[in-house]
Amino acid sequence: MVNIVGSADRLHRFLRPDPFMGYNFLVEIGGLIAGGFSEVSGLESEIEVQEYREGGVNGFVHQFPTQVTYPNLVLTQGLTNVDLLWNWYSATAQGIVTLLNGSVLLLDRQRLPVMWWNFRDAYPVKWIGPQFNASNTTEVAVTQLELVHRGITKPLASQLLGAVGGAGIIPGL
Repeated sequence: MVNIVGSADRLHRFLRPDPFMGYNFLVEIGGLIAGGFSEVSGLESEIEVQEYREGGVNGFVHQFPTQVTYPNLVLTQGLTNVDLLWNWYSATAQGIVTLLNGSVLLLDRQRLPVMWWNFRDAYPVKWIGPQFNASNTTEVAVTQLELVHRGITKPLASQLLGAVGGAGIIPGL
């Protein structure tokens, strides 16, 4: 005998689009997981528009898309003795600019990728060191690295994987 109530409940939980948690993510840069980050900001895109006022039409203003802009990505992480990102920034400051592609991967509760956004041709333009405060004995020392890049995409594989809620596809696809 089939338990229709239990099956319907499981189906409802499977189909219900619960939002993913924003704390569960990884950052990959140049094919390497670039450490544990506490925050990523600047994962944005905006289409700028040009306004055109048509003579004799006062009810609205035409708006035409012109270009897409992307703010810098800001990566915040706890300070460790691994200096890969500092070395990248330091080399860039000395004129040795290495453009790297990367991804920000959103993970599910099992820490498997459910979707990701790729950025391309990134390099560091700003580094912020830790703030030290002897009166706070529980605060982690953090650094920030700001990256300029040439755009953000959400690959079709990411969109499909996010739609089915599964995992197992490599972000570079």
